[in-house]
Amino acid sequence: MNSPIGKRLEQYTIKRPQEVLLVTISIGDEQDKIAVFKGFSSSLMRPTDFDPDVPVLPDDAIIVAIDRIASPYNPESPRYIQQGISWEAMEALLLEVGV
Repeated sequence: MNSPIGKRLEQYTIKRPQEVLLVTISIGDEQDKIAVFKGFSSSLMRPTDFDPDVPVLPDDAIIVAIDRIASPYNPESPRYIQQGISWEAMEALLLEVGV
């Protein structure tokens, strides 16, 4: 797949709207957490641009881990489906749904 990682994750959540992805990334020496739900991404640690064409997940980001959480997402009591997924394992799930 040649689509940017962020777009693929957003497409995954369109196909699986009952899931929220919580993506932990590293950009340089900074970390960020990004929630991906129903085709949209939002940073939980820094401002998110209003323009949906501006990627929240930069191309140079390193994915540290991905958590799959049952929707609706409650940050005080998340219902984890799977925690600490590597990018390689997530890629298999993306291919499973065709993105």
